[in-house]
Amino acid sequence: MKTSPQIARDYSKGQVRSADGTTIGYRQRGRGPALILVHGGMQASQHFTRLAATLSAHFTVYVPDRRGRGLSGPHGDHYSVLREVDDLRALVAATGASRIFGLSSGALITLRAAPAIPALDRVALYEPPLSVGGSVPMDWVPRLHREIAAGKIISALVTALKGLGTEPVFDRVPRSVLVPLMAAGSRLRRDVPEDEVPIEALVPTQRFDMQIIREMADTVQDYAALDARVLLLDGAKSPAYFRVALDALSAVLPHARRVSFPGLGHSGPDDDGDPQRVGAALADFFGAQ
Repeated sequence: MKTSPQIARDYSKGQVRSADGTTIGYRQRGRGPALILVHGGMQASQHFTRLAATLSAHFTVYVPDRRGRGLSGPHGDHYSVLREVDDLRALVAATGASRIFGLSSGALITLRAAPAIPALDRVALYEPPLSVGGSVPMDWVPRLHREIAAGKIISALVTALKGLGTEPVFDRVPRSVLVPLMAAGSRLRRDVPEDEVPIEALVPTQRFDMQIIREMADTVQDYAALDARVLLLDGAKSPAYFRVALDALSAVLPHARRVSFPGLGHSGPDDDGDPQRVGAALADFFGAQ
């Protein structure tokens, strides 16, 4: 992923302090009502550069680096999804945001935060991997842990991409080809901008995202009384387990509607997808003026 330098320069930085003392840093751009964007696994705030730029015409957009990444402090002891909810609570308190969007594991955190932070009255979720009766594949996770522990970061990246199934091309190419190919690509790309987190630092964070998926499995009924308006988003090309989650949430959330994007996959909102298209739907839902 390469971020446009013209877009990347147009933001300021800030930080808040979470309940356990961890610093949560964020990128800020635009003017208008406050809107928080929560990135997914193996990502950082840099991956929402184009989405934030699209939405900044209507909103003051805050894109935090989730803990363990970039501008923010470490995951810390006793990590759980509730730590990340605390992080969002601190950001909401500082910004006055009532609008929030999350992608993938960021959508899970956003979902968990919605009933805990009453100020959030408009919540948009793109493909939360909410496991329903074991719908999210997890059998590959022990291998991920072993490879990270052994320092085999590129192998761990391939394991995660194949295990999650979010990029169909990786399902068709054998590991014996993918690992050396991606390792060579990583060696060639040494021009990572100073304000970006390299992929080698992001891959190990995936084990914490898988912990969130385990923690939140089979919790659909927890959101049956959620007062917030919720927009459930998905890409038609994504794995079926995301639609299982959205179907289950649609059945219990009292104020939810669905939007599906033909031709898009799991990366739809981020810089490698079509953030302008997703951003237009978000601006409509969040009430762009």
